Amino acid sequence: MPGGSRSLTIQPCRSVTAVVAVAVMAGCTSDPAGPAPASVPVIAMTSVAGNPDNVLSAVVHTEVSGADSVAVRFRLAGAAAADSVTPFSPATAGSMELPMLGLLPDAVYSIRVEAIGAGGSVRGKLVQLTTPPLPSDVPRFTTIGPDPSPGYVVFAAGLYGLVIDNTGRVVWYHRFATGLGLNFAAQPAGRYVARLVTPDPADIEPWIELGPLGTPTRTLACALGLQPRFHDLLVEADGDYWIMCDEARTLDLTAIGGMRSARVIGTAVQHIAANGALRMHWSPFDHFAITDVGPELRADTVVNWTHGNALDVDADGNLLVSFRNLNEITKIDVTTGQVIWRLGGRRNQFTFVDTPMPPFSQQHSVRSVGAGSLLLLDNVGNPSETGAERYVLDEQAMTARLARSYTSQPRVVTQIGGSTQPLPRGRTLVSFGTAGRVEEYDAEGRVVWRIEGNAGYVFRAQRIPSLYSPGVHAAR
Repeated sequence: MPGGSRSLTIQPCRSVTAVVAVAVMAGCTSDPAGPAPASVPVIAMTSVAGNPDNVLSAVVHTEVSGADSVAVRFRLAGAAAADSVTPFSPATAGSMELPMLGLLPDAVYSIRVEAIGAGGSVRGKLVQLTTPPLPSDVPRFTTIGPDPSPGYVVFAAGLYGLVIDNTGRVVWYHRFATGLGLNFAAQPAGRYVARLVTPDPADIEPWIELGPLGTPTRTLACALGLQPRFHDLLVEADGDYWIMCDEARTLDLTAIGGMRSARVIGTAVQHIAANGALRMHWSPFDHFAITDVGPELRADTVVNWTHGNALDVDADGNLLVSFRNLNEITKIDVTTGQVIWRLGGRRNQFTFVDTPMPPFSQQHSVRSVGAGSLLLLDNVGNPSETGAERYVLDEQAMTARLARSYTSQPRVVTQIGGSTQPLPRGRTLVSFGTAGRVEEYDAEGRVVWRIEGNAGYVFRAQRIPSLYSPGVHAAR
């Protein structure tokens, strides 16, 4: 478990003039005995309670005084191993609640609170916790691989949002009684998000945000009464968020071989403030043409026109959006809403250099990998093999080059779903959607970790560094 240590450094008093001496008498005195020593922190109370929504976590309640920071030390009862330590939290007046995460099921733990202050550190009385067994319907996984990146992997499975460690053990879960729309993920702001499924498919199905203990913190919805899409969401550090929404219009498409009263559904992109105010509404009807998709996609009564399925912020702060049915990645100016460029599809503006054509098709999970580079899952650009692809772009010369691809062995094809995530040291995490495969690759494209067997339909997999701050300091 992540922990921390602190050290105290006492600076000697410097020589001062008579003018400032009075001002510093409290800190520097001629009294040979020196200032009175700071008091050691006091831990007045400690108790622990299990989490009924997740038997692998618990909450320690404590009251401390004279402390700057507080953490929890815990170990299996009777074990000789060193303590696990939660991250230190700033001490506050009154009762504090400290989470313990990643526990084993059906186990007994010995627990102590540790408080640190100017006068030193102190540990409180010993308390114990017995965790219940893991619910029988929580999925189980096994993994293989010689060199996984540190941390954990987040994804959805059935009714559950899950986090597993590198051995495949489930270390965190949250059950959504009515289900979730395939996508469960951590956000850079340090919380989890999931798009709920409600009993009535015709009503609004919002996203929900959860803290590290699985406690809902707020709902995240589209403005203007639009339906949120489950495919992606980006929450910023200040609580604002970018969200994709279904925007429908009834159009006469007879002039292009369609229906007279076709219901055309396009993907709008909205920027919503933390207080719910609409900052920007970007509509595809203002920037794209219905003929940007082929005739086979615009002939029905209901036309799934753009099918947005991923968004990310590029290195320059502007927005990247993947439109699956356009076979296109679009870059949008976050200030003006204007389209900066279009990559792929019928309205492609780039010249592809040393790249098989078509470059990608029906893609998912576009992610920025720094200036001039992006990563995506090419679902059916190669009909015989789905793979993650890294492209290098020259936005001045308007050229694009396929720099590397990551494919599974034996080869797989997933026409829907899947994800990519750039990791430190040039590594990449890939989920192959309906093919049921999740793999991590090193910078040379070698598999260094995978979920063994068929993992099921993993729409999106994502590495996080910590259960206590999921998503913080990690790429999406």
